[in-house]
Amino acid sequence: MKITQLEVHILRAPDEGLRPYWVSNFIVPKANEILVRMLTDEGIEGIGIATSYTPIEAAIKAFKSGIADFIIGEDPLAPEKLHDRLFWLTAQKIASEKGWTREAVVRIAAAVDIASWDIVGKAAKLPLYRLFGGFRSEIPCYVTCAYYRDGKDMAELKDEMQMLKAQGHQGFKAKVGGMPLKEDMKRLELIRDIIGPDKDLMVDCNRAWDLPTAITAAREMLPLNPRWLEEPVRWADDHRELVKLAQQTNIPLSAGESELTAYGCRDLIEDGAISILQFDCTMMGGFTTGRKLAALCELNQVQVAPHHDCFIHAHIVAGSPAGCIVESFTDPELDPLQAELFEDPPKIAKGMLHLKEQPGLGLTLSPAALKKFGERIL
Repeated sequence: MKITQLEVHILRAPDEGLRPYWVSNFIVPKANEILVRMLTDEGIEGIGIATSYTPIEAAIKAFKSGIADFIIGEDPLAPEKLHDRLFWLTAQKIASEKGWTREAVVRIAAAVDIASWDIVGKAAKLPLYRLFGGFRSEIPCYVTCAYYRDGKDMAELKDEMQMLKAQGHQGFKAKVGGMPLKEDMKRLELIRDIIGPDKDLMVDCNRAWDLPTAITAAREMLPLNPRWLEEPVRWADDHRELVKLAQQTNIPLSAGESELTAYGCRDLIEDGAISILQFDCTMMGGFTTGRKLAALCELNQVQVAPHHDCFIHAHIVAGSPAGCIVESFTDPELDPLQAELFEDPPKIAKGMLHLKEQPGLGLTLSPAALKKFGERIL
């Protein structure tokens, strides 16, 4: 089988003039993704997505200046070979000559890899979670919430949490780090009060705190019984500081979404810095890397809870004994792509995502959503 054509779209949410959402240190794009449709000479098509929190123009430049030439003609049933070829463009002169940034190449390689695996599953007539091990067919799913917005007060936060609780979620991940610790603790206390003692509460700092603040925060939030504390320390020395924080708290620590490569995730595991790894297949490595990291987690008693894109990552989590949970965004204003991009996606009910038995990803793009959010660049 050979890849004969790529169709590439950039997915962006329309600017509706609403107040932006933000976390501790950056405004969160509602949609900023690369969608790759991969066509083959045997009529099997695959789709892949890459997520970017930085400007997408670097990836657009790479596609418009020839990176697809390294993909067309390759065998999609050999994803290891194709991913290796694309990833190591980051170490070749042509990337410098063409102005392809390292991050853009890594993101593109991820989207292409996911599309390749979609084709592998369709060729095998099996859903990917079964090809990845088939450990289970339904998995826990939580909702991320409590983002900051200018002017957002406790009353608005209360309304948000009550809405999400009414949707049936059993796990809630709240953002912190964008306010003084005392104010963030009040927000967490409100959230715990609304969701009740029987629901999971996770806390995500997005690398905002210095180590002393993180130690204090971990101590003060113990009565709230957090399931995990995510990316609590600043980026510059986060691996070492995570190790030091882990020595000071019994709250499980998680990280991984901010790593550019699997090697950074490997180091988090081998350093004993985390209990939960949150790599993102759409941001680095695709499924080729995600499967290796899931196996490494299993061998090191670390749980897998990938960042973002629950319908993509469900296959990794369901396929591995180390699979823990996936992240969802069920407020369409925050993430319209989850709500609209796919026709008849897997169902999320009572805190569980139920995988489908259609081959490959089991996802069908919505033409209406592609028209609404997409801009074809190739």
